[in-house]
Amino acid sequence: MKNLFSIALLSLLVFGFVSEASAQKRPTRIKFARGAAEKTVTGTLNSWKGKRTFVIRVREGQTLTTESTGDNAITISIKAPKGSHYDQDMAADCHDRNEVSPTAAGDYVITVVECTKADPWKGTFKFLVTVR
Repeated sequence: MKNLFSIALLSLLVFGFVSEASAQKRPTRIKFARGAAEKTVTGTLNSWKGKRTFVIRVREGQTLTTESTGDNAITISIKAPKGSHYDQDMAADCHDRNEVSPTAAGDYVITVVECTKADPWKGTFKFLVTVR
């Protein structure tokens, strides 16, 4: 009976870790209100290993910008869809501001992590995404 209880407890722990890991892999889609060209996106990070992933669909020839507007230092990286010629500038800063112009049509993946060049923190982040 003790072994059965131990196995059940271990199974629940493993399932919990797998569920949490798979939930974090699913990106959050960014959608604008009708007629809007920008949106403030918020999220939380719990450690320097944490990351949040977002997806936004844009049309060809637009300008996509992201800019940190919160108090905590974040790094925002953008991965363009296949067929795009965008290559993110990886200068020696936190990369808290990006501009993609002109865009290729498709989904852009935006990943937010804690900036490793600033003091560590846990909590909420905020950034503005604009498409024109």
